[in-house]
Amino acid sequence: MTTTPSRPRSALAATARDLTRVHGRGDTAVHALRGVDLDLPAGRFTAVMGPSGSGKSTLMHCLAGLDVPTSGSVSVAGRALEQMDDTALTVFRREHVGFVFQSFNLLPMLTAGQNIDLPLELAGRRPDAATRARRDLVVDVLGLRDRLEHRPGELSGGQQQRVAIARALVTAPDIVFADEPTGNLDSEASAEVLDLLRRSVRELGQTVVMVTHELDAAAYADDVVVLADGEVRDHLVEPTADQLVAVLRGERTR
Repeated sequence: MTTTPSRPRSALAATARDLTRVHGRGDTAVHALRGVDLDLPAGRFTAVMGPSGSGKSTLMHCLAGLDVPTSGSVSVAGRALEQMDDTALTVFRREHVGFVFQSFNLLPMLTAGQNIDLPLELAGRRPDAATRARRDLVVDVLGLRDRLEHRPGELSGGQQQRVAIARALVTAPDIVFADEPTGNLDSEASAEVLDLLRRSVRELGQTVVMVTHELDAAAYADDVVVLADGEVRDHLVEPTADQLVAVLRGERTR
């Protein structure tokens, strides 16, 4: 299949500067993020790793505009999120950001095809030639052509997650955030989903940022960001197997 990147790889899909998130106050305050600086390149698959409580989910939520940082700045697709009110953020997420969660979040009364089309309908996007071509490409890359008329209850877990990925990709978002997307899948379905996320980067030019605590999942990524205690401890580019093992052991690689 011909590779069709939609944006240059040298661009940045998202940035964070001195990003801080504190929950609570005084003696009960929890510092989830501590002055994070991060550049996420477009057209690449980035995994964010770290133990429980490291701040990786908080970082994703702040980058995606789902949570408001205590201080610092976030830019996605060249837009500063802190300059938007709630309404503007909602519209921005709908038009520029895709989400994949471990719980699939498909509507059971709709077919797979209808679930995939839902973001287009919510955005009021007319099915013009470009939109139909994008949808067809996503459906074919994810191997869903023969499942479009099935409802979620008629699909396996791996197939449901494929539909969820297609739904996230169909609007050609600037960035897709995947939060533990294999958490509810067995090892075979997990490998399939991770391969499909990687193919979306290689064949669709998509930018994917995945939160995971699994080394095997991170091995599919182009870049790996390692968090610990709310700070970026490492940012590995094209990491080797040895580097990933070192990360698992909590060793610094730089």
